[in-house]
Amino acid sequence: MGIIAGGGALPARLAAAAVMAGREVCIVKLDGYVDDPVLDQYPNVTARLGAAAKILDAMRKENCQDVVLAGKVARPSLSSIRPDWRAAKMLMKVGTKALGDDGLLRLVGKELEREGFRLLGAHEILGDLAVEEGVLGAVSPDEQAMSDARHGLSVARTLGQADVGQGCVVQQGLVLALEAIEGTDEMVRRSGSYRRDGIGGVLVKSAKPQQDKRLDLPAIGMKTIEEAHKAGLRGVALLAGGTMIIDRAAVIARADALGLFVVGLTLPDGDNVNGG
Repeated sequence: MGIIAGGGALPARLAAAAVMAGREVCIVKLDGYVDDPVLDQYPNVTARLGAAAKILDAMRKENCQDVVLAGKVARPSLSSIRPDWRAAKMLMKVGTKALGDDGLLRLVGKELEREGFRLLGAHEILGDLAVEEGVLGAVSPDEQAMSDARHGLSVARTLGQADVGQGCVVQQGLVLALEAIEGTDEMVRRSGSYRRDGIGGVLVKSAKPQQDKRLDLPAIGMKTIEEAHKAGLRGVALLAGGTMIIDRAAVIARADALGLFVVGLTLPDGDNVNGG
C-alpha cells in the first residue's frame, strides 16, 4: 500500500495499521509538509508536491496496489507546486481553476486510478476514524448548542458547495467565523476574538456536498479540542459519515476533561456525504 503523506499523525497511524494487517507499505513524504519522524521507519521517498512522475515511479517500484492520501497539505499556489512534465500534463486538463478547491484532489485521484492504482480512504483502513451520529463523549449539548450546531452545519454545507471551506463557528445563532484557506485551528483561534457575552459557541465541521470521501475528509484531533477550549467554545459538532476524528479515544477523553461535547449530526434529508 502506498501512502502519499502530508503533515500530522494520520499517515503513521495508517502505516502501522497496514503493517499489523500483514501488508507492506511505501511512504511518499511530501516535502515541506511531513512532520512525523515515525514515517522514517518505513520504506519512503521524499518528493515535492508537483513531482508527479517521481511519486508514481516510487509507488510502481515498490509494487503498490492501493494508494491512500493522508495528512495535512496547505492549499497550494501554482508557483509552489512547480509541476514536472507529468503534473503539468494533469493540470492542463482542468486549468489553474482547480487549485482553489477540490478540483486538484479529484484530479489526483482520477490520475492515480488511471495509472492502475486503487484509491482508498483513510477511514477504510482505520475503521474508528469515521464519525457516527450521536453524542460521542460524556458531555451532552443543550438545546442552544444543538440549535447552533444545526445552523452551523447548514452554513458549512453551503460554504462547501462553493468549494471554499469545511467548517464554521456559531455562537447563539451568530456565525463568528468561516473556514477558508487558513484551516480549522486558525479559524477557531480567530473566532475567539469575536466571542459574544454569554454561553459559548460551537465548532462545526462538514464534508462538502460534492466531496469524494476517499479524499480529504475533514478531521479533528487533539489540537482542535485544545483550541476550541481556549476560544471559549462549548463543543464540536461533526457531520456523521462525512468527518473523522484522529486518535478518537484520546480526543474524546480530553474533550470530556475540558467539559466540551463532541456530537455527530446528520442532515435532515439524510444526505450526509457523497461517495467516491
